[in-house]
Amino acid sequence: MNKQETLNILKKVREGTVSPEEALLKLRIEPFEDLGYAKVDHHRELRQGVPEVIYGEGKTTEQIVGIVKAMLDKGQRLILITRLLPEIAEAIGKSVTLQYCDTACIGIIGKIPEPDGIGKIVVATGGTGDMPVAEEAAVTAEALGNEVVRLYDVGVAGLHRLLSRLDAIMDAQVIISIAGMEGALTSVIGGLTDCPVIGVPTSVGYGASFNGLAALLSMLNSCASGVSVVNIDNGFGAGYLASMINHLGRK
Repeated sequence: MNKQETLNILKKVREGTVSPEEALLKLRIEPFEDLGYAKVDHHRELRQGVPEVIYGEGKTTEQIVGIVKAMLDKGQRLILITRLLPEIAEAIGKSVTLQYCDTACIGIIGKIPEPDGIGKIVVATGGTGDMPVAEEAAVTAEALGNEVVRLYDVGVAGLHRLLSRLDAIMDAQVIISIAGMEGALTSVIGGLTDCPVIGVPTSVGYGASFNGLAALLSMLNSCASGVSVVNIDNGFGAGYLASMINHLGRK
């Protein structure tokens, strides 16, 4: 049940078309559904404004299909499945209509909404190797109702590439900066813009990058103000947070 559905019930109580007892019965429906292997949180959209997202890694095809069907039965219109392997996506597609974004490894069930955020979210990467994490962030943000601008392969090894797109940087409401190696891109962007910057360190890099730890520490120690950092390779978390920021003016 989402916020609008709950509000409609309360309006009907005020109008006298639904009794308080009937409204209470509707609102007392179990906030989660126990499937044995998963407890599906049907009230998350009511609490947070965004329904539960399925983390696909480690789950079987049967488990994901079961969770999806439980969500659909409760009226969830858009379902995201992150970290979804292609072969599992193909198997799920035999049970439900699923759009698969292979670079992002995200499955989408339902229609992506029109953007309703207050501005644009820019997703920038240091290199082409960071694109899987960037697409996870970008697709997540788009699915949550945001206009996304992609700036890929604009890292500090060729700073002129980033500077050639200063128009997009200056026009952004939120910027997601994604980089491996030493993660310097995030500090550079943080020093150029007046909007929040979300740094995403990636595990791209040679041995001393320690699978993203070097980039993580670099971003955490950024001297640029207005920079926050999510976990290594956490494109979903960055896209979700950017969407929250981009919708604050609409609350």
